[in-house]
Amino acid sequence: MPKQTQVIEIKPGPVDAAKIAEIADILRKEGIMAYPTDTFYGLGAGAYSETAVRKIYLLKKRGQGKPLSVVISGVDMAEKVAASLPPVFSDLSRKFWPGPLTLVVKAKPLFPPQMLGPGGSLALRLPDVPWLLELVRQMDVPLTATSANISGEKEIDSREEVIEAFSGKVDLIIDGGKTPGGLPSTIVDLTSDKPRILREGAVPSERLRPYL
Repeated sequence: MPKQTQVIEIKPGPVDAAKIAEIADILRKEGIMAYPTDTFYGLGAGAYSETAVRKIYLLKKRGQGKPLSVVISGVDMAEKVAASLPPVFSDLSRKFWPGPLTLVVKAKPLFPPQMLGPGGSLALRLPDVPWLLELVRQMDVPLTATSANISGEKEIDSREEVIEAFSGKVDLIIDGGKTPGGLPSTIVDLTSDKPRILREGAVPSERLRPYL
């Protein structure tokens, strides 16, 4: 793992193009980062890179066979990475994205096998974090979106905790201050004829029922 971790501060407001370019350069070299989302801090790496994805698993001490979700830049990227998108995907994405809703779909064979779920499924996130979406857009590569913690431990929502936990272990920490925390994203599986909620989180099930 890296011995030196760079810290880049990202503040609310207009996206700093120079910082986005700097972050993208590190990730294109198969680096990994801890970064803030609209729920907790996550661990990010280029999701097409088997080397980078392996680093995430090792860092989290995450068992093989436990899939990783990804951040995408928009519905257009979902169409590029998904083998198919059912009609309900359009309804849910229009209503709840960007935001803390993760949609599980069948993936194209673009990703390391260990990060996919049953039947080659992939969990897609479009968080309400403008700089992050711009980063993914510029890289044109989904980023891993797993929580920044050791498997089984609590999620992290503060800059102090994420720096303490991952300084010296990742290439880059994005200091976004305190994240909203609360509940993790809600996960909905769209890979079968009947969509189902796999994890209820920040989007409550009663708001989803009309679409499911």
